[in-house]
Amino acid sequence: MNAATSSKPGDYELQPVKFSRLTRRGVLFGLAASQLVVMGIGAVMLVFSLYVGGGASLIVAFPVILFCAALAFVGVGGHKLIQWLPIAAVWLWRSTGGQLIYRRRVVAPRPVGTLALPGDAAPLRQWLDPETGAVMVHDPHRNTLTAIVAVAHPAFILLDPLEQQRRVTGWGRVLATACRSGRIASLQIMERTLPDSGKGLAEWWHQHGTGDDSFAATTYGELIDRAGPAGERHASTISLSLDLKTAGRAIRAAGGGNRGSAAVLRQEMSTIVAALRSADLSPSDWLEPGDLAVILRGAYDPDVGAALERHGDVGRDLATAGPVAVTESWSSLRSDSAHHCVLWISEWPRSLVFPGFLAPVLLSSGIRRTFTLLYTPMRTDQAARDIRKKKTEYVSDAAQRQRIGQIEDAQHSAEYNDVLQQEADLTAGHGILRVTGLIAITAGDPDELERAIADIEQAAIQASCETRRLWGQQAQAFSAAALPLCRSI
Repeated sequence: MNAATSSKPGDYELQPVKFSRLTRRGVLFGLAASQLVVMGIGAVMLVFSLYVGGGASLIVAFPVILFCAALAFVGVGGHKLIQWLPIAAVWLWRSTGGQLIYRRRVVAPRPVGTLALPGDAAPLRQWLDPETGAVMVHDPHRNTLTAIVAVAHPAFILLDPLEQQRRVTGWGRVLATACRSGRIASLQIMERTLPDSGKGLAEWWHQHGTGDDSFAATTYGELIDRAGPAGERHASTISLSLDLKTAGRAIRAAGGGNRGSAAVLRQEMSTIVAALRSADLSPSDWLEPGDLAVILRGAYDPDVGAALERHGDVGRDLATAGPVAVTESWSSLRSDSAHHCVLWISEWPRSLVFPGFLAPVLLSSGIRRTFTLLYTPMRTDQAARDIRKKKTEYVSDAAQRQRIGQIEDAQHSAEYNDVLQQEADLTAGHGILRVTGLIAITAGDPDELERAIADIEQAAIQASCETRRLWGQQAQAFSAAALPLCRSI
């Protein structure tokens, strides 16, 4: 993002930025591999029928050819039918196997060291780092080790344009730092709205108030007791996930095993903390097991979240922090005391926007939601190879379209310009990251949930974003959007 300043600081104008488009380029002529496969099946059926039985056999082959054409070209909900096929197949397999319903076995204890989470998050294990006291979550399937830190920051939209620009530049350096080592698997930024427990107000009144039993003191104390739990606050965390396979050599040099992995992750943690402080953000200590347990419990059972924060010694055991019951449907998820739905930000703004463009979504009041950005860093050499490959493919596709007389599409030209801009950013020292945006919405009943979804969708439109509900993937999407564990979909 480029900005120009005048001679007077007060005359500074914040310059807008532009996002890269979600690429729509396929393998051949804009068609995805799955579309080409079903088209190939239809073509084989056509040739085979003509070869075996002539034109009369087309009567038998025509339904199959028509079915393949429908799978390849008919779209529903922004996806072709062939793209819905694996989602529907997995859903059918899980529903027939009884995997859409989770009930915790209260009598049977969980394996020692595992998190009490349902679904594919069940194998996650905790490791307490003896040096920092931080909890590190090991995912044996994805071969990652994750640590979480809470971050405090001022209200961005209340800052002057010059300060906003400075903080945006600092945050860009944080993301570039995450790309340099090549050992970070993913970086998760999670911002959630929480019902205020009133603990902060109560502590302030206890320190600064005057408990002299006067009418004013009594009235003020009662007001704090009533108004505190009715409020709303925002909490932000940053999760750092180490790729144990990529960092294998460094882990062996540090002693191997869990201690070696923790030592390498601590190096990345200290680097990220230094970068955050340089960006004028205020990271706290890395989360301990009790802190993570409160977050997990509040995500699945939000009604007890405020109570757990008010009573600091209760509910801080990771072995019991998971949900008691989870029921997944095609369009939503129900757990303990709440209903949830996850939206995917399928399209970022195509026009020029200012850095605070997400304010309508992040500042929507009266809605319990968790906003997650999941970054997948790419090493500089890998990003350079990927950009060169994309450039070659775009040029080859353009030449092929020109050869057959197909008109050049403006969408392809815009995507090619985005690739050139990424190459320029990489040359300038910035990092290349794949970004996934998710919004987990929580409500007390289905009707309230649908109203909240409509409000968030309208707020996303105001932010120039496009959102889609993740049909048939709500359980996996919720663990990625509402839990600070660097989970992916």
